[in-house]
Amino acid sequence: MIRQFFKKISTNNPKFNEFLDKYNLPKAYFAINRRAVTRGLLVGLFWGFIPMPFQMLGVIITTPIMRFNVIIGLATVWLSNPVTYPPLWYLEYKTGNFILGKTGIENIELTMHWFKTHWDDIIVPLYVGTAFYSTIVTFLIYLLVNWLWVKSVHKENKKRTN
Repeated sequence: MIRQFFKKISTNNPKFNEFLDKYNLPKAYFAINRRAVTRGLLVGLFWGFIPMPFQMLGVIITTPIMRFNVIIGLATVWLSNPVTYPPLWYLEYKTGNFILGKTGIENIELTMHWFKTHWDDIIVPLYVGTAFYSTIVTFLIYLLVNWLWVKSVHKENKKRTN
């Protein structure tokens, strides 16, 4: 299923190859294979879970270190966006409190003064939760997609032999 979706997109298109040659872009950054796609998903989710500006820049900086499908990485970063930030950060904050054994802050006020006075109580649990989601959960999603891809290949091969 996953493999079928990516199999429809081909990098063997002559116009696409001309574009890559024109701008001197490595084909490995646009490869559509299990390793490149799952790594792109891993990198994109990793940076997407981190509450920081310029998450896409993080993906681009990671590109030479880990060869992956950059388009998948950049698209996956956008799973965290201005609409999903509040629930995502709240989930990370609550998870961080759970990991640290804290109860969290009650009587939250949406004022700048309140945030300034409670910043230290918020930032540590938020980034502990962020570390959990950007490493553990991202890696589990990577393993799941990798397994689904391999399963898809085996299913396709089984159909072909029958």
